[in-house]
Amino acid sequence: MPEYLRKRFGGKRIQVYLSILSLLLYIFTKISADIFSGAIFINLALGLDLYLAIFLLLAITGIYTITGGLAAVIYTDTLQTAIMLVGSFILTGFAFHEVGGYDAFMEKYMNAIPTVVSEGNMTIRKECYTPRNDSFHIFRDPIRGDLPWPGLIFGMSILALWYWCTDQVIVQRCLSAKNMSHVKAGCILCGYLKLLPMFLMVMTGMISRILYTEKVACTVPSECEKHCGTKVGCTNIAYPTLVVELMPNGLRGLMLSVMLASLMSSLTSIFNSASTLFTMDLYTKIRKRASEKELMIAGRLFILVLIAISIAWVPIVQSAQSGQLFDYIQSITSYLGPPIAAVFLLAVFCKRVNEPGAFWGLVIGFLVGVARMITEFAYGTGSCMQPSNCPTIICGVHYLYFAIILFAISFIIILAVSLCTKPIEDKHLYRLCWSLRNSKEERIDLDAEEENIHEAPAETLEIEYPEEKKGCCRKAYDLFCGLDQPKGPKMTKEEEAAMKLMMTDTSEKPLWRTVTNINGIILLAVAIFCHAYFA
Repeated sequence: MPEYLRKRFGGKRIQVYLSILSLLLYIFTKISADIFSGAIFINLALGLDLYLAIFLLLAITGIYTITGGLAAVIYTDTLQTAIMLVGSFILTGFAFHEVGGYDAFMEKYMNAIPTVVSEGNMTIRKECYTPRNDSFHIFRDPIRGDLPWPGLIFGMSILALWYWCTDQVIVQRCLSAKNMSHVKAGCILCGYLKLLPMFLMVMTGMISRILYTEKVACTVPSECEKHCGTKVGCTNIAYPTLVVELMPNGLRGLMLSVMLASLMSSLTSIFNSASTLFTMDLYTKIRKRASEKELMIAGRLFILVLIAISIAWVPIVQSAQSGQLFDYIQSITSYLGPPIAAVFLLAVFCKRVNEPGAFWGLVIGFLVGVARMITEFAYGTGSCMQPSNCPTIICGVHYLYFAIILFAISFIIILAVSLCTKPIEDKHLYRLCWSLRNSKEERIDLDAEEENIHEAPAETLEIEYPEEKKGCCRKAYDLFCGLDQPKGPKMTKEEEAAMKLMMTDTSEKPLWRTVTNINGIILLAVAIFCHAYFA
């Protein structure tokens, strides 16, 4: 994705900036949150120390990500998806059977109130431990709701635009597809699967509160610390508690593999994408003529650095946003993601936008978002029992509303600066923006000169060295670094041109184009129905 912005706007600073920001987002939201949630489950299931559980999770994940690359990630993700679906459906069936069906679930949830609500001279306020009246509604009060409906519709849409349309972890899979029909079909299948968490995760977690009220819905800090090791709340352990307490032995093992598979699947995707961003967008700026071997080693070592930083961030994740992991992830994304979403949206749909506009929109948006994030961490997010002292003018705005404001600020700055500076000529924009997407004219890339610098001299490519015999240690080293791949035959210029034409071809067969388009409409209709039904 940073490479697209380099071609769209030219220059290096946007590409480098976006790569660094994406890596920061991976640390703050993806890796540290995934590590923490995985460690919680291992801790509950096996009774291991939190950081020992983190080490085991990362060791297993790191080994096959570092050695296998993107191919290993895609194959394991496909297998783990099937395991996750089977295990989640089984657990949901057990949970609804235990609670007495859907009607009983709705009734019992509203009465799932903990009995321990006071300690010493402290008595917890009723609204802190009583289920919300709008618990079964997606659209909630715009002022008092924990997820206000304007923020859910507009704010979450901005975050979804950043994550699903511009994030390297997601887009990398689309770019690895064989053709455009495969891309569309994969996205639609993903959309169908994303309808399931409401039933397989959210409702199942709510049932956990019904069955284990004292543990999951604890409010007294000493009680919470006893159950889950943190004073701000134990909602994060709702799902793993249900697995450990409700499932019989054999199925408990299946669910353990399901939980670990889902977390490892997410971690491997992030590690691979982070490695790609670092090596292709940052390391090559330092080492312009780095060999493929050097890039692969640098990428794998960077994963280890990324893991170390993420582990150090885990204690922050543990206590942020009243201990609610979902709110923590969404809030950090709301502070850092909207400027990226604004830049990509305008880059695609407004050809008048240029490099200075995009750069200053990103920078000013980042500074505004980081100001809110640092202030919130400095004062603490607080909880229902102990509200934060953060100034209302800064922290009083819900994070989803803040995402809308930040998106609007970035959007306006990008357009204003672009209109005050020189536009980019059309010859540099063919097939890079919406209005010129079908152009057949040859594009003159703004980064063409830079690409020529990275090309190795032709005579260097022709040299063939005799294959040397390798010892066991060298073979293991090569296998670990992905350097044991046999070199394929060198392509002729005609073959290279044909390969480039095939890889850039976005045409579709009429039959599969129709099938994917119809499924896209059906998916949209189902999503609208679900939102309306639970509104």
